[in-house]
Amino acid sequence: MTGNALIGGAQRMRAERALEDLMLGQRIHARRLRVPAGTTGGFERLRTAPGDRVTADRLRAGDAILLAAEDVVPADARLLWAESLEVDEASLTGESVPVGKSVEPSPGGDPADRHCMVYEGTTVSAGTAVAAVVATAEATEAGRAAALGGGADPSSSMQARLAELTHRALPATAFGGGAVTALGLLHGLDLRRALGSGVAIAVAAVPEGLPLVATVSQLAAARRLSRLGVLVRSTRALEALGRVDTLCFDKTGTLTEGRLQVVRASGPAHPLPLTGDDGRRILRVAARACPPPGDRRAPHATDRAVLERAEGLPPDTGWRLAEELPFETTRGFSASLGLDADRAVIAVKGAPEMLLARCGRVRGRRRGAADAPLTAARRRSAPDPCTGWPGRGCGCSPSPSGPSRTPRVRGDVAAHVADLTLLGFIGIADTPRPTAEEAVRRLHGAGVRVTMITGDHPDTAVAVAAGLGIPGADRVVTGVELDALPVAARVKAVAEAAVFARVSPAQKVRIVKDMHRAGRVVAMTGDGANDAAAIHRADVGIASRGAARRGPQRGRPRPHRARQRPRPGRAARGPRAVRRVRDAAAILVGGNAGEVAFTVLGTALEGNAPLSPRQVLVVNMLTDMLPSLAVAITPAGPGTDPAAPLGGAPERGFTGREMRQVLAVRGTATAAAALVSWQAGRLAGFLPGGARRASTMGLAALVGAQLGQTLIARWHSPLVLATCAVSAAALFAVVETPGVSGFFGCTPLGAGAWTIVLLSAAAATAGAALAPRLLPT
Repeated sequence: MTGNALIGGAQRMRAERALEDLMLGQRIHARRLRVPAGTTGGFERLRTAPGDRVTADRLRAGDAILLAAEDVVPADARLLWAESLEVDEASLTGESVPVGKSVEPSPGGDPADRHCMVYEGTTVSAGTAVAAVVATAEATEAGRAAALGGGADPSSSMQARLAELTHRALPATAFGGGAVTALGLLHGLDLRRALGSGVAIAVAAVPEGLPLVATVSQLAAARRLSRLGVLVRSTRALEALGRVDTLCFDKTGTLTEGRLQVVRASGPAHPLPLTGDDGRRILRVAARACPPPGDRRAPHATDRAVLERAEGLPPDTGWRLAEELPFETTRGFSASLGLDADRAVIAVKGAPEMLLARCGRVRGRRRGAADAPLTAARRRSAPDPCTGWPGRGCGCSPSPSGPSRTPRVRGDVAAHVADLTLLGFIGIADTPRPTAEEAVRRLHGAGVRVTMITGDHPDTAVAVAAGLGIPGADRVVTGVELDALPVAARVKAVAEAAVFARVSPAQKVRIVKDMHRAGRVVAMTGDGANDAAAIHRADVGIASRGAARRGPQRGRPRPHRARQRPRPGRAARGPRAVRRVRDAAAILVGGNAGEVAFTVLGTALEGNAPLSPRQVLVVNMLTDMLPSLAVAITPAGPGTDPAAPLGGAPERGFTGREMRQVLAVRGTATAAAALVSWQAGRLAGFLPGGARRASTMGLAALVGAQLGQTLIARWHSPLVLATCAVSAAALFAVVETPGVSGFFGCTPLGAGAWTIVLLSAAAATAGAALAPRLLPT
């Protein structure tokens, strides 16, 4: 018990210390403005006010803060002044595209619709702003989202699984103890000796090392995961992971990369390959309309996506930039005036609906063909290729200044963005992670239901789910639709749907609860503050980054390491850890079952228990403990194919048919070996110390049969081989060492007795190896 407590406590302290270091490294800072009394002239003057850099926990309601591109918003704040401000709110709402912000009030809307607010944990994509802090810490939207989880639903931990074994064994133990006591009295033993035999049964039935084996196995799995960048705060989660039958993924940043990329191109009416001449031409014009590449990366996410994709194009030597018009939310496009060879042109990139209104012509479909007028019919059909994915239109027009070596419009480029020639569209999306599709396939093959829960648009969510191969990706339900259903219908809808879109943090929690009502064991993984409550409410919570930083119970969830995204394939570690514990439990409990059976049969034949409590403790504490510990931390096979199926359906418990069969085979083989050797010793009762010699031979054969069965199950493991050798040496020392042998009620054995012991153990081991092939599956 002391060892178990120390090991478990050491793991918890190690995880808490690592978690504290991670949180310290992720601490958010803010630029707090010192506003002099009587400051006048409008809120825009605040951006020049003196300020100091402070940590987010020092902010208070009413403080004025300055925000700029790439800043992490330190608190919920109301915008006082903003210029071209866009914020990446994926961590809060699931939207993968930056959201434009303005100071105009938007009362009564959902957080995603309050464009005059910025929220803690989100990131400024572009622009600058001055905002007044309105909420900090637990009072922020992220803090309230985390608090929605409340108390975690109790899930069956490893301790409960072990208790299940114990509770099922208690009636058999009580019956066996009573039977042994009664048999002893029937054979004429006094009450004290008869009760002593019953106590031996009780000792034999208790697997003393089982809690320690479970703890060490979970610790070993946690340490393996730590080497993969996963921090396990609670080892109980590993056992629960082995029973998970439903895995809920957040989309943005978990199944997807969490950053925008150019994924396709389209002409005015039909798709185009990005690698073709027309696709490259559209991409080149889009890149010209972006800020020129330099030492500082582009502030806008869509600009970064275009420039990254354009890096693969040949150098644009024919383009010389003269004037640039950066993107602004209120304007809806960006433009660049420059010289293309000897022709001054304006390259424009913007939202399709904004750009179409400024286009008068369409580029000809063939090289050299004349441009065609952009008729009303063509204008209506032009956005169709962009349906279902965020896009940007690309267009160009001759410069109003005409051909010139230094074209200029005196800083008024926007006024001349008119009568453009529409070139086409580019599609920008948050692409799936490279490992996500394979992980979904392996999880589905292992019998785990995979679902997606996101705050993003249903069309986007379905497209991503279908691309990843999530079964039933077309079965989508939104948060609004769930709110309109009664409880029974809602639980049914949750049990059948594969994609949940446009859901709030509170709705995510309710989805997890409804899955519990449907009888599912749920794991939830995500990386945003909007996922934290659902992660906490699930049977197993897998968090990273924002969700790790913002968890219930003083912000302490079960996170991955910082800068690491959840990798779904790592879920295989949970079932494997559970199977190792089950194998170790089979060694301990199956061996104890053999001891109980041998003790009952021996008492029935002789009246006195063949093993004393001290001898049973030798078996349980010395010869069982080390091999079972080795099995608990050793993989079941000599190697694991990373691409192989996870194997088997989710684990439901330790008392299923397979476990009962393993215990029966091991208990029978162990009892048979001990009974044969003990009987052989009784038949040779004419030798000195006959009764004690028979007891010693039974003890040695019992241990030998257990070690033999452990070896055939884990013959590839050097650690198991070594611990079995140590256990065998410990048994030999107990039996053959004078003084020690007498203390444990044993006597040294000769060559003949050892031969009988070894033959009995070998025969029992061979029988245990053949039994699974003979028994029905």
